[in-house]
Amino acid sequence: MAPQKSSQTTSQKLTRDEVAKNNTEDSLWCIIDHKVYDLTDFLDAHPGGSVVLRQIAGQDATQAFYNLHRHEVLQKYEASLCIGTIEGEKSEVVDPKPGDLSTVPYAEPLWLAPVFKSPYYNESHRRLQRAVREFVDTDVYPEAQEKELDGTYISQGLVDKMAANNLLAMRLGPGKHLSGRELMGGAVGGEEFDYFHDLIVAQELSRAVARGFQDGNMAGMMISLTAVRQWANDSALRDKVTHECLSGKKFMCLAITEAFAGSDVAGIRTTARKSEDGKHYIINGTKKWITNGMFADYFVTGCKTEKGFSVILVPRDDNIETKRIKTSYSTAAATTFIEFDNVKVPVNHLLGKEDDGFIVIMSNFNHERWAMACSVIRWMRTIVEECLKWTHQRTVFGKPLITQPVMRQKLAKMISLTEACQNWLEAITYQMCQMSYAQQSKLLGGPIGLLKSYATRCAHDVADDAVNIFGGRGITQSGMGRVVEQFHRTYKFDAILGGTEEILADLGVRQAMKQMPKAML
Repeated sequence: MAPQKSSQTTSQKLTRDEVAKNNTEDSLWCIIDHKVYDLTDFLDAHPGGSVVLRQIAGQDATQAFYNLHRHEVLQKYEASLCIGTIEGEKSEVVDPKPGDLSTVPYAEPLWLAPVFKSPYYNESHRRLQRAVREFVDTDVYPEAQEKELDGTYISQGLVDKMAANNLLAMRLGPGKHLSGRELMGGAVGGEEFDYFHDLIVAQELSRAVARGFQDGNMAGMMISLTAVRQWANDSALRDKVTHECLSGKKFMCLAITEAFAGSDVAGIRTTARKSEDGKHYIINGTKKWITNGMFADYFVTGCKTEKGFSVILVPRDDNIETKRIKTSYSTAAATTFIEFDNVKVPVNHLLGKEDDGFIVIMSNFNHERWAMACSVIRWMRTIVEECLKWTHQRTVFGKPLITQPVMRQKLAKMISLTEACQNWLEAITYQMCQMSYAQQSKLLGGPIGLLKSYATRCAHDVADDAVNIFGGRGITQSGMGRVVEQFHRTYKFDAILGGTEEILADLGVRQAMKQMPKAML
């Protein structure tokens, strides 16, 4: 009698001879990584058709399986299809658990590798990393994968969890808003949270490998609530909005870009004119490509005022219309076209000084651009891991792909670019930890701009080589190459959003020009 499938069946011991006898459509077994799977009832459901399964009936299909599938496919079906293990044999494939570090070389930044040391990180950073990774693996990743595919927005349930563990509050970086908060269940105290903790949060959240959802996961709040915190003139309004957003009850976005003005902020046409009694601004205009705008309750909005440029916190009302824009990544990002039609906003919603809003936006850009660098560099590392795994398990011409010298050269380049970017990122992060907000605004705009520009240029090369390593799978949105395909399709968001590579590279050099000494060669 064939073994019965149940939660206990994986403890049954079977021999290879027993498996070999079950080689027909009426009873089709195979072996994958020393475990026995009964595929009889799965023949018609197999996405690749029944022929492939009949070809491996009664055999060890380990190599054939891993040439075609990611390990997560096996994890998905193991509970329902696995009926036992081969007697006297043990599984060899590492089955990662939520929170685990990868054992693949270069898959983790060096500070997380047991054999390497770093002057930047202490035990509090390690505690936070473990806590955030487990949370991402358990709670964020499953929803991210679902939402990336169906294009719907982040669930209130996940937002509530991130409010409860203060992950939402951490997205703003260090500051008084963290005072008295227990972060991730006490992994770190709010007062000890620094920019390296901030870096960890940004990079761990990126491991959900869902680029549209990544931006849909409160990226709008991260880049706009910081401006409210720093520049609000009404402290009561600031505290109210902060509480609403960090508790997950309200949502926010940054509304600067227009069809008429991208990197050229001075070209903005949205206007804010004072009402006759001087108590309100009347806002008219449009904004485009605004992340999270579809579900935002507040819009931190760049406007032309009488003598310059101003930034105003605009609450949603019936005179604001939002329309979804479909871009290269998932609509889970809630990318939006916004129309303001005679929107009336109290004057105490002004951020900074009237006609002097350029400093509000420019200083706010630093953290946004730095966070984007954190994320794209983590994505590069994920792609390195994908390519290392694939080249070791893919067999071509009877040999593993990694035996080809050209593959090793590509991997060497990808690893080098990733490690160089991470090290530059950490060097700048250290400077951020030593500076006040005002000092960062004055001194780090150029270096952060150069870092982001360089990182996305490196991402271009990493994405290009990764697709070539994966071949056809690298341009397929499902299966073995889906992560590589997604990165190749979406890395440009980091190259464009927050300032293009060319604009930021120029900014870096122009900032250096200001510091040039008068003495020349």
